[in-house]
Amino acid sequence: MKTNIILVGFMGTGKSATGRLVAKRLERQLIDMDAEIERREGRKIGDIFAKDGERYFRQVEREVVKELCERKNLVVAAGGGVVINPENIHDFSRTGVVVCLSASPSVILQRVAAETHRPLIEGGEKAKKITDLLEIRKPLYDAITHQVDTTHLSSDHTADRVIEIYEKAAKE
Repeated sequence: MKTNIILVGFMGTGKSATGRLVAKRLERQLIDMDAEIERREGRKIGDIFAKDGERYFRQVEREVVKELCERKNLVVAAGGGVVINPENIHDFSRTGVVVCLSASPSVILQRVAAETHRPLIEGGEKAKKITDLLEIRKPLYDAITHQVDTTHLSSDHTADRVIEIYEKAAKE
């Protein structure tokens, strides 16, 4: 039985905001993976990347994925790069319904433009970094069965769509 709802997608697509709404509506615990990693490491993700690099971060992320897959009735807002390791999506798919949120590059830029906690787009031209990263990850995001484009959706409408997908998929 797939009891978890896992939200994946690029930064700025609404995983955290949607996750909060879905968790509240379904009376479930929300786990924001980036926040969980920061809590475990006792430091911000930017500091993890700066001191230990992306490889170390991905190792910690992998451990968190394994642990979350052992739990039930969660709403998980995964980090944007969780799709890089196919084992993460495989494991999440065993115990939950994985939904990929997407948005247009221009909307993503609007949503993250003022944020300073995104190490992969810091320094330089954010728009180019977003476009380049999206291009690399697009096939990984596109491989997720359940998709919701949040470009023109409010967080409430996105949450509605995610719950609809989950309820239909849970019956299959």
